[in-house]
Amino acid sequence: MSTLQRAVTAGIIIPVILVFDQITKSMILGIPALNGLNCLDRTEPCGQLDFSPIFNLSMVWNRGMSFGALQSEGIMRWILVVVTVAIAAGFAVWIFRATGRLLVFALSLIVAGAIGNVIDRVRFGAVVDFIDVTSWLPIFPWVFNIADSAITVGAVLLLTDQFIFSAKDDKI
Repeated sequence: MSTLQRAVTAGIIIPVILVFDQITKSMILGIPALNGLNCLDRTEPCGQLDFSPIFNLSMVWNRGMSFGALQSEGIMRWILVVVTVAIAAGFAVWIFRATGRLLVFALSLIVAGAIGNVIDRVRFGAVVDFIDVTSWLPIFPWVFNIADSAITVGAVLLLTDQFIFSAKDDKI
């Protein structure tokens, strides 16, 4: 894969995921029943909309890292922003060194998701999470967003590329 192909791939995937992520978060914050902006300061409860036994919208402010781990506020919020930006920058550099299409795609998803969540953390001090599948999949008790999904899919593809496809290349 040429440098131009890597740049075009990342230059399409990253903005598309970012725009989709930010539009969906903005829409969620605009739904009065979810009480998104009012529950940010924790003085009011966030809302939930039940759609089906499989999928609900639940407003949750994630002040931590992936799946709410390492909750952080104050200076830790900004340390988390810096660390996330540094990791995303490292993955962005990796994009331009990658040779395979799957690897470039995976890294682009991860970078887009990381940037999408950093935007929230800078704007609000927490990340907007709203996709709730806990009633359908109780072993997955987290509420997440489009950026989280991009990071998760990207990570799975990255592992697939590194452990399955790279192993085949080593045998050739």
